[in-house]
Amino acid sequence: MPQQTNLPFDNLGIAPKILEILDRMRFIHPTPIQYKAIPIGIEGKDIIGVAQTGTGKTLAFAIPIIQRLSQKGGNCLVLAPTRELAIQIDETFRKIAPRFGIKTAVIIGGVSIHIQIMALRKKPRVLIATPGRLVDHMQRRTLTLSNVNILVLDEADRMLDMGFLPQIQR
Repeated sequence: MPQQTNLPFDNLGIAPKILEILDRMRFIHPTPIQYKAIPIGIEGKDIIGVAQTGTGKTLAFAIPIIQRLSQKGGNCLVLAPTRELAIQIDETFRKIAPRFGIKTAVIIGGVSIHIQIMALRKKPRVLIATPGRLVDHMQRRTLTLSNVNILVLDEADRMLDMGFLPQIQR
C-alpha cells in the first residue's frame, strides 16, 4: 500500500464526478505524488514527477487528463517504455475515463496491428503507446497526432535508456 497523505482528494480541485468514482474505488487520501501533481495537472501546467513504483503516479496524471479532456477538446498521448506498463496505464484510465465518454486505445508491439487500427477508428481520446509501435502507425498513416494537446512520457528515463530517443523525437 503506497504512503498516503492525511488530506482528502476533495482539496485538490478534482471534479465532483471524479471524486465520486475515487470514493467508490475506496481511494480516500492521495499519495504524496498525487497530492502534488493533481492540482498542477488540472491547471494544465507541465509536470515532472519523480516517485517510486507503486506510489500512484499513473492516477496522478490520469485524473487531471480525464478532467481536462472532459471539459475541453483535444487528445492525450501517453508514451510508455514497455507493453506491460502501457497495459497497466490503460487499466487505470479505464476505471474512470469511460464514465466521461472518453475512449482509450493501447498501441504496442506484439499485438495485431489490424486490431489496433480498428481501435484507432473508434477515435480514442487517450492513446497509450510504446514508441516503436507508435512510429510504425505514423509511418503507415493509420494515426495522426495533430489533435494531441496532452503528452505524458511515463518512465522517460527508462525509454531513453532503452534507446527510444529517435522514436520520441519523431
